[in-house]
Amino acid sequence: MQRRSIRLISSLFAFLAIMLLFYGCGPGVKEQVEKDQREEAAIEPQPPDESNAEEETQAEPLEPFEEEEVVETESISFEDINFDFDKYDLRYRSREVLNQIAFTMFDNPRITLVIEGHCDERGSNEYNLALGERRANAARDYLIEMGVEPHRIGILSFGEEMPLDPGHDEIAWAKNRRAHFVTSQ
Repeated sequence: MQRRSIRLISSLFAFLAIMLLFYGCGPGVKEQVEKDQREEAAIEPQPPDESNAEEETQAEPLEPFEEEEVVETESISFEDINFDFDKYDLRYRSREVLNQIAFTMFDNPRITLVIEGHCDERGSNEYNLALGERRANAARDYLIEMGVEPHRIGILSFGEEMPLDPGHDEIAWAKNRRAHFVTSQ
């Protein structure tokens, strides 16, 4: 049980590291900071020019400030894909789901994706972590082949640690052999 807890904590740290990579080191951060600094400098008040003091007193009234409409983006979620026992080959239905994910990512260039690989409870912890990683990589490789930029996709394996269905039969095991998709914008 202690090994399981250590693996879970290690997996969570890896997930956090991937998320920090996606959020903290995005391309263009330096350019955006420099642009923000230039805009702030342009907004700073300038000392009045005394030669034009009379002209300034007769300036036209300012237009009322209109607030920009804030558009909230809705959360995007994708269907899980499932795998056969002890396999990481993509099924036909899995390819359909991955095609939908790829097209959504093309339409939304700010979306990043973490693919979580999961297994059923059969097999050792080490084996299931490796199999979960192979499942996540299979989905990632397919998305990259479709044209999604590799830096927008991370992977994480949970092995058998986070079952979708806690049951101990074939129906539960079939649900747990999956890749799950977590998006962020």
